[in-house]
Amino acid sequence: MNETNAGGVRGRSVEIVVPVHNEAHVLAGSIGRLHAHLEESFPFPFRITVADNASTDATWSVATGLTLELPHVHARRLELKGRGRALKHVWSRSQADVVAYMDVDLSTGLEAFLPLVAPLLSGHSDLATGTRLHRRSAVTRGAKREFISRSYNLLLKAGLQARFSDAQCGFKAVRTDVFRALAPHIEDTAWFFDTELLVLAQRAGLRLHEVPVDWIDDPDSRVDIVRTALDDLKGIARMTRTRRRVPCVPRRTAPTALTSPTASPVAAKPAPADLEYAS
Repeated sequence: MNETNAGGVRGRSVEIVVPVHNEAHVLAGSIGRLHAHLEESFPFPFRITVADNASTDATWSVATGLTLELPHVHARRLELKGRGRALKHVWSRSQADVVAYMDVDLSTGLEAFLPLVAPLLSGHSDLATGTRLHRRSAVTRGAKREFISRSYNLLLKAGLQARFSDAQCGFKAVRTDVFRALAPHIEDTAWFFDTELLVLAQRAGLRLHEVPVDWIDDPDSRVDIVRTALDDLKGIARMTRTRRRVPCVPRRTAPTALTSPTASPVAAKPAPADLEYAS
């Protein structure tokens, strides 16, 4: 983790994970745009990690090339698919104070990233998520996806008493110590990972911060809507059965100033045999 940002400011740090599977055609452009935005306007130390989960195209080659071109970009590769699996691996081993992720298509406007992570860096919140359903959000997407998204979130409110508005917006952040406490209780390794994280956090009484976002639907999205919907329903049913399970999560007693030095990093756990690194 770099100790200073482009402006030379020392402070608490953020690791942004971009999970990818067969995204060689858009990876370089998206990571280049994200890196440029953070270097120009993000006032805290950061690292971008491309998490390649079992790509069969040139994604890993592109990712490793980016680590040589851009100073704050790193890459990790897993041999098994699953967005949740990739996030869990990288987030659990991060030495940053806050971990975040966004989709590789950068559908969410990057200007929302600082408002997303600032309350976590200051200690005022424990998790943060973008929401496309706030009245101040500007969303461009088709009627079918809009209907599915709103229906899914209504199901979460009815079945799991969710108090958050948009479970599957690909734009989230969490304090790293909080995630380490929640991680052993998260069972899903795919798309339901986001929902499970939020529900467990709510059950543990954690502070959730929601940020209105500008969001433009990616016409090249490869998400299998039907399969994802079925998996989500199975996840909701499973979490309904385990309603009483609440993880024990560390809490801060007072907010931490955004300019305070980064705490001594926790030693990273050894990587599993199926995880490759490039930096």
